[in-house]
Formats: sequence, C-alpha cells, structure tokens
Amino acid sequence: MANEDAQSASARTFRQLGDLLYASDDYETTYTAVCHAATTLITGCDRASLMLRRGAEWTTPAATDEIAAAVDRYERVSGSGPCVDAIEEEVPQLAPDLHDPDAPWPELRSLLLAETPIRGMLGFRIAHQGRKVAALNLFSDRPGGFTDEGVNQAAILAAFTSVALQASAEHHQVTTLREGLASNREIGKAIGLLMAYHRISDDAAFEILRTTSNQLNSKLATVAGQVVAGHRNQVAT
Repeated sequence: MANEDAQSASARTFRQLGDLLYASDDYETTYTAVCHAATTLITGCDRASLMLRRGAEWTTPAATDEIAAAVDRYERVSGSGPCVDAIEEEVPQLAPDLHDPDAPWPELRSLLLAETPIRGMLGFRIAHQGRKVAALNLFSDRPGGFTDEGVNQAAILAAFTSVALQASAEHHQVTTLREGLASNREIGKAIGLLMAYHRISDDAAFEILRTTSNQLNSKLATVAGQVVAGHRNQVAT
C-alpha cells in the first residue's frame, strides 16, 4: 500500500512538473521546479541544484537551498565536481559516500565534509537548446543515500527534463516569433500612416518612430501601436 501511495505521489509530481515545463516561458521558474521535484521523485535526494553553461560562462539559475547553491560555487571554483564533470564528460557522475577515500573530487569532497551536511552526490547532464547545456546536481545528507533505485529515478528525471526543456524552448521561440511578427506588422502600419499623413518617405517615417521611441524610453513596437491606435480613434470619431 505504501509503495502504491509513493508511486501515485510520483506520478502526480511528474504530471505537475510536465504541465509547468511545457506551459512556462519562464526558465527560472522551470529550473526551480525541476530542483524541488528532484527531492520528491528521487530516493535519497535531500537537495538539488541546476548548473548551466553557455559557452565559457557557468551559472546556477536554481537550487533548493543555499547549501546546494554553495556546492555549485565550489565546483565552479575548483573546475570539477558532479555537475561540471557531467556536462564536460556527458556521463552521469556518482559519489555515493564522501567518506570513501577513493571517492572522486578529493578537494571538493574534503570541503563538503567540513563545511556542509552533504555526504553523497550525483550529477546528470541535461540537454538544452543552442549553446546552452545544463546538469542536475543531486545531494544526499546520508552516506550511501543514493542507491541503484535513486540513480534510475534520477536518470528518468534528467531525460524527462531534457525533453521538456527542449519543448519549452521551441514554444518560447514560436511565441517570440509570433510576437515579433505582430510587432513588425504594427510598425509597418505606423510607417504607412506617417508616410501618408506627412507625405514623407518610409525612411523618414521610421526615423520619426525611432526618435519618439528614444524620447519616451519606450519600445519601437509600443510607439507604433500607439500611432495605429490613435489613427483608429480618429477614424472612429
């Protein structure tokens, strides 16, 4: 019965996470949701972070808490750790017990044992769009907290997140394209109206829009929309 309840809770969490990932245009919210879902879906996971690399720049856009965020900072400084290595080597990284003298990342391991409650780490690479690549950093406060079951669950979450982030990126790109097309139509209409009203060239009309946009500290499309709306009001009256 308890196992069925746990499976039902996991299924609900995946559905809620999926709804958020596929619907959201806000990557910060998405990243944070993935980190918090990890502590629910992955056996042995007490905290999590998500590290992002774009070109040579490394950032941590989300973490469940300050301890998880601090580990990412330690990794970036040392240039090694489960998240960094998962991204660089493109394979999962596991250190189930940091007390083990043969555990990887000795400098990071010593620091975490001395400064944090973390006793086990697991890192999975997550595919992202364009030049971005990410990794999910998972932490256990118990030695041996990450079992085969937890590793398998983490692999599923990482794969799910990769697919969902790609879908979210494509949705964001389509939304941006639609917004851009709509803005361009408004700008085109505004230029046409200014050309007709002032009997000027298209370049001169565009310059009026650009200058007004700068003076009002407003987007060009916003100013164009106001010009078109003003014309509609005049026609209506």
